[in-house]
Amino acid sequence: MPLTRHLTRDRAPMLAGGVLLAASFLWFGAGLGHVHAHPVLGWLPLPVMAGLAAHSCRRAARDPRFDAGTRRFWHHVSLACALLGVGILANAHDAVGGTAPSQRLGPLTMVLYLAVTAIVIWALLRLPAWQRSRADWVRFALDSCVVLVTTSAFLWHFSLSEHQLWRAQTGSAAAMLSICMISFVSMITFAKVAFAGAGLLNRRALYHLATGTAVSSVLGGLSPFLIDKPYLSSSFVAVSTAAFSVQLAAARQMRTAPAGPRPRRRSRRINPVPYVAVAAADALLLLTGTGDPRETVIMEVASVLLTALVIARQIVVLRDNQQLLDTVDASLTRMRHYQRQLEHDATHDKLTDVGNRAFFEHRTGELLRHGGTLHVLVLDLDDFKTVNDRLGHGMGDVLISTVAARLDRVTGSRGTVARLGGDEFVVLLDDLAPGELDTLLDTTLTVLRDPVDLNGTQALPRVSLGVTDSRHTDDPQELLRRADVAMYAAKAAGGDRWAWFDPIMDTLAEETARLSTDLRRAITGEQLHLLYQPIVTLPDGELAGVEALLRWRHPEHGLVSPDIFIPLAERNGFIIELGYWVLDQACRQAAAWQRDYGTDAPPRISINVSARQLAEPGFTQAIAGIIDRAGVDRSRLLIEVTETAVLSADTAVQAITALKALGLQIALDDFGTGHSSLSLLLDCPVDVLKIDKSFVSGDASDGTGAVIVENIIGFTNGLSMKAVAEGVETPEQAARLLAAGYRYAQGYHFARPMTPDELARSLQARQRVS
Repeated sequence: MPLTRHLTRDRAPMLAGGVLLAASFLWFGAGLGHVHAHPVLGWLPLPVMAGLAAHSCRRAARDPRFDAGTRRFWHHVSLACALLGVGILANAHDAVGGTAPSQRLGPLTMVLYLAVTAIVIWALLRLPAWQRSRADWVRFALDSCVVLVTTSAFLWHFSLSEHQLWRAQTGSAAAMLSICMISFVSMITFAKVAFAGAGLLNRRALYHLATGTAVSSVLGGLSPFLIDKPYLSSSFVAVSTAAFSVQLAAARQMRTAPAGPRPRRRSRRINPVPYVAVAAADALLLLTGTGDPRETVIMEVASVLLTALVIARQIVVLRDNQQLLDTVDASLTRMRHYQRQLEHDATHDKLTDVGNRAFFEHRTGELLRHGGTLHVLVLDLDDFKTVNDRLGHGMGDVLISTVAARLDRVTGSRGTVARLGGDEFVVLLDDLAPGELDTLLDTTLTVLRDPVDLNGTQALPRVSLGVTDSRHTDDPQELLRRADVAMYAAKAAGGDRWAWFDPIMDTLAEETARLSTDLRRAITGEQLHLLYQPIVTLPDGELAGVEALLRWRHPEHGLVSPDIFIPLAERNGFIIELGYWVLDQACRQAAAWQRDYGTDAPPRISINVSARQLAEPGFTQAIAGIIDRAGVDRSRLLIEVTETAVLSADTAVQAITALKALGLQIALDDFGTGHSSLSLLLDCPVDVLKIDKSFVSGDASDGTGAVIVENIIGFTNGLSMKAVAEGVETPEQAARLLAAGYRYAQGYHFARPMTPDELARSLQARQRVS
């Protein structure tokens, strides 16, 4: 039901209750100076008001907007109001049913009033309480005792001290008991509102109940002053006030918009209850005077007891305050610790506990402002990705942590170590002695080369290190940039070394950046082309296949070496697009040769694939699409991958297996130069091994290289693989390979890389001979 509709329905009963309350007070006030000829008229509004209160409570109890606990409370109060109405009728019968008006209470009336009080107390006690600490309960108990003592003192002074008059007037002590019970209800209501809580019950409704019962108990205590007015009863004002306060409380509840339980907010204001109680008791003691010694003693005892309770409460409060201060102090200590920890976490690497980039830049900025010469070292682990791929990222983290600890130990108090991210570190050195830097750099490389045990595998760390010194115009970013450029120069020179920054490195870096941009334009600018180098059989030199080799003719720089632009394409990611272009061109050319020369066409077309391509999602499907569009026989295609390419990608073996499933042949290129050649033969579906030219025509070709070449052919035959020797440059090398058992070779001794037209003329000549 909408809230406005509830408000409309509440107006008429509330108006009636207010009119009846005013009538009761007017009747009572008029009776103080006038003898009512018909005292029964004063009783008529009371049962009606009790009925109105019961009606309002009943509506609140049946409202589905409220929770079960709230509805149960108002149901009990409505029952109490109904019994109050019956009690009022019994009280009226006792007062005016005899031959003359009186203030006597019969047994039935007393039972009904006590039942009303018991039901209200039961309803209040069933309300849910807030969760409180032990100290809160102690303070609540002391405050309750203060209120109890003060209320008892006032009740004694104004009512109970005249118990003989009450007994003479009412014929029993029931009236006194009623006053005590009503006061007890008021105290319970106060406790629920001020301390224990009331669940989802409207708190202002409880304020109305507390105020109403308190005022009702005070008005009920007026009976001793009405001894000479038997036609008047304090019930006229006490009961009407109680009934109207219940009606007000129920109406207030009906105006409540139901909501979920809200957490009780702890008040930080000073509780005035104990101090007001002491002041009231002291005032009562002063007003009592010395007329009645017994009365004076009772008031003095009450005042002393109140003072003791307040002192005890203050001791509890002081103890709580001390505990609060200790808690605050402990919290501040923890906060300072957390703040220091946060500052440390913000400026240090979580894995190694050395500084991070932010820490390096802050420290470098401070030292630059103070002047002096700084040296910045940037280090990067060589082939770190191989460790991660082979042994897992956990072992990679162990290696990173070990390197950081060694750097920190070597640097000591002479500088600061920070991790820039991944496998890259930076060392900031301040005011080194002349000649000390070179010694420190050599020591650093030597210490870092010591083996690291990675779960049973001995890793031999190698680093590339770049060095630069500060200038008066530098900032941290510029110092770091120059050292980084020098580090890449050291890595390009083979790694496991250090290199000073030279201004020409910036020129080379700029040139590399321009070359990288030009390379992206090379495809559309028709600057790229393929050459094909024959692979022949031994000893007759018959064509066994060709290898597609990419070349780039730059419009300004002329022919750019593959050793320059292939690594460049790997670094900037352009190798993916470049690789697809090579595959497409080679497949189209192979299809054309197959169509034009039939069985005289090259039996195999070898196409190189990079590590980045093997790791590219959807690479296998893209290869299949290119082959299908070109219309080439898949059995004629040979995909070449290097050992390093297989090791550098987590999914390389799966990609190679998928290529094999397409019907393609797989060749392992540059065999013998990687880290785990023999283990690769167990994991990869390899058809051809291409022996690296360093074993065939390099410096070691006459010594250990010759031994390796002779032994490789043995297990390739045993594994049903073909072996192709690369880099054959002389007849002697060809003869040695033939003697070792090789049947396939490739190199300048047989043929240089050819254009498609040159190879076509060779095929035509071969066709004429056939």
